[in-house]
Amino acid sequence: MNKTSKIYPWVVVALLWGVALLNYMDRQMLSTMKESMQIDIVELQSATNFGWLMAIFLYIYGFMSPVSGIIADRLNRKWLIVGSLFVWSAVTYLMGVATTFNQVFWLRALMGVSEALYIPAGLSLIADYHTGKSRSLAVGIHMTGLYTGQAVGGFGATVAAAYSWHTTFHWFGIIGIVYALILMLFLKDKKSDELLDTVSQENPVPQKEPVLVSLKSLFTNVAFWVILLYFAAPSLPGWATKNWLPTLFAENLDMPMSQAGPLSTITIAVSSFLGVILGGILSDKWVQKNIRGRVYTGAIGLGCTIPALLLLGFGDNIVAIVGAGLFFGVGYGMFDANNMPILCQFVSVKQRATAYGMMNMVGVFAGAFITSLLGQWSDGGNLGMGFAMLAVVVLIALCAQLYFLKPKVDNLQ
Repeated sequence: MNKTSKIYPWVVVALLWGVALLNYMDRQMLSTMKESMQIDIVELQSATNFGWLMAIFLYIYGFMSPVSGIIADRLNRKWLIVGSLFVWSAVTYLMGVATTFNQVFWLRALMGVSEALYIPAGLSLIADYHTGKSRSLAVGIHMTGLYTGQAVGGFGATVAAAYSWHTTFHWFGIIGIVYALILMLFLKDKKSDELLDTVSQENPVPQKEPVLVSLKSLFTNVAFWVILLYFAAPSLPGWATKNWLPTLFAENLDMPMSQAGPLSTITIAVSSFLGVILGGILSDKWVQKNIRGRVYTGAIGLGCTIPALLLLGFGDNIVAIVGAGLFFGVGYGMFDANNMPILCQFVSVKQRATAYGMMNMVGVFAGAFITSLLGQWSDGGNLGMGFAMLAVVVLIALCAQLYFLKPKVDNLQ
């Protein structure tokens, strides 16, 4: 029984890694299949209409994130995750049946609702199963599922070209529905099933708080506001690299997008993967010796992104720009692996999903803002300058993090 209790937390990470992959893969596919879909749905030939499809997902996803966190702190997270995965997979399947722009638009909106329900519930569940010595590594491994899903989603156009966009949506949707059935059998919620066995008498199981009481406690927590800034500021370059790095590579290296696209995405994906593993291992070891070890590890990651952003903005040769991309990815991965673990040091187990939902909303809206702003800078020929200026924003967040975040425990009950 003891052996099972040690293995199962990693089974949870493995199960949720698959959900994370599907979460990002299903949302990413649409962006790659515009050319195939616009043959049958003529409205998609308009860039404005296609932009609305992408925007409606982000806005609904952002607004729903805090709501999904509040729900996750109060309901059984297993069934929330299973239900969320089933709904967005069913939506993915139905996208292949859609014949009009309005149908695709409302399905995309429903996907925003269902996908938003996953991240706060999934990360808070991992945080409950992994305390102390493995929390950052577990979160980091889970984050690689998101990176992998984003990369796999980029092959949607390839599958659509070989078969059809209808078939692509159908099969990816079916895969998610089947995986939801697997989760029904093997995933367990830590709070409802096992927390009574792991929390000591001195730290009894926290009871669910009324929503307004919980929100008041959260918003009067100064450390939470610092963490919001610490999360939002790096989200700006994080989304900038997702949406504008291929264009930056093409412009600064004077290469066609067919080469710049794969080069930029592979550079970030590989280095971020290394960063979350490195950041997870370092943080879990450091916090055993120094309670600020997670804060310091996240700070090292953010520190790496500052010179990387400057070099991305001003570099003009492939060695400098690819090297900057690799350095940024490693640093951002170290930062990414420690967001939830740092949150756990300052926010009670009763409010973690709610808090992360708030963070997710701020990050998404920061992404929507910077994507639009860099588009304007790009039209003016100043995309590189825009990337370089983001280094200043990250530096401010880094200073605030180091000055204000002084945890007293690694796992606040």
